[in-house]
Amino acid sequence: MLGVWSADPVLSTVAPIGLAASVGTALIVDFVSTASPGSRTLADIVAEGPKLDELSPARAGIALLVGGRVSLDSAFELIGQLGHHWPALVVRLPEPLPGVASVPVMPLFPGKLAPQPLSTPGVWQPVDGGSEPPGPGPVLPILRSGTVRRLLSGQLPRRSRWVAAWRPVWEMPWA
Repeated sequence: MLGVWSADPVLSTVAPIGLAASVGTALIVDFVSTASPGSRTLADIVAEGPKLDELSPARAGIALLVGGRVSLDSAFELIGQLGHHWPALVVRLPEPLPGVASVPVMPLFPGKLAPQPLSTPGVWQPVDGGSEPPGPGPVLPILRSGTVRRLLSGQLPRRSRWVAAWRPVWEMPWA
């Protein structure tokens, strides 16, 4: 299980998808979004208990479970259960949380917008004309608008250097 967070709204949305897609089959638990029309949320599952088919993947690919209005503390046991049954679990976080292995994803903006130096690893997203990474961690390829459109429409790119660049993130020490 890895938590992912970014202060950048675009990276906050696409980074969990990229991390999940890099391993093929994964569940994304989204603690940032609260509504999921017509679908059960994590809050519903915590309140009512999980159905057998919700505990593990029915097919290869990425599944999304929106958090609803539930705290991480209330859902922690259920998330642990899901983590034991899914090949990979990505938790989209609004900010780093103590006790959760969290991957910060930082855009490499230029000038005064450049990220501050970090002593801990981060995942760095270059932008045209941007800065150098101010800390350790993988540097992703430039994120193309076509990749963003495909990811946000639910279509995973067949071959994407950007998605492939997420694979080493699973092996890094984030705790």
